[in-house]
Amino acid sequence: QVQLVESGGGLVQAGGSLRLSCAASGRTLSTYAMGWFRQAPGKEREFVAAINWSGRNTYYADSVKGRFTISRDNAKNTVYLQMNSLKPEDTAVYYCAAVATTDWNTRHYFNEYDYWGQGTQVTVSS
Repeated sequence: QVQLVESGGGLVQAGGSLRLSCAASGRTLSTYAMGWFRQAPGKEREFVAAINWSGRNTYYADSVKGRFTISRDNAKNTVYLQMNSLKPEDTAVYYCAAVATTDWNTRHYFNEYDYWGQGTQVTVSS
């Protein structure tokens, strides 16, 4: 069983930056592929970014490509999402997710993940 806890959310002006963290406990994250998703009020949860177990393969939604960077530190059992050039449309609750796999691929759909954090709110003001 993996427990995931997100942190780093907050209120930021458009154009600003935030760094989200997802800390894991219960199991080492080094054998898990990880992802970030977000959900805005009245909208479905959407994929943001994913990273494979080694950190060598990453994938991004078109809406965040070039602005967001996903990374991981397996020694710290933590995954990060660096968000730059934030826009009001990035406002949402951000969730991290994990699935046990050591293949090369990243996972882009919410039903591919087994473990979820509680979410952290990101609000971008215009």
